[in-house]
Amino acid sequence: MVNGIIYILLDLYNREIIGYAAGKNKDANLVYKAFTKIERPLEEIKILHTDRGNKFKNKVIDDLLTTFNISRSLSKKGCPYDNAVAEAAFKVIKTEFAFNKIFQSFEEFEYLLY
Repeated sequence: MVNGIIYILLDLYNREIIGYAAGKNKDANLVYKAFTKIERPLEEIKILHTDRGNKFKNKVIDDLLTTFNISRSLSKKGCPYDNAVAEAAFKVIKTEFAFNKIFQSFEEFEYLLY
């Protein structure tokens, strides 16, 4: 069984996945990789809403947000409702993509995702 992480960027206006990335570690590089998959100008993104995870508290993400003038919005501590749209999207990915599947390698996992 392969361990992999999927990170997605959602447009809250229409719940569209606009960026995503797969990786072996949940870190800033995975978030950055998801941003590189966005096919619209990053200047159009006004706000990045996230949980309070450490993957968002670093220079890589700070520089990206500053460069494209994107404001940061953080979930309230202990308030899971702030991330309800993202959690609903994760549930679909888990049930439609990953449920009861065994990937032979990380490369297979990543290939099938893209």
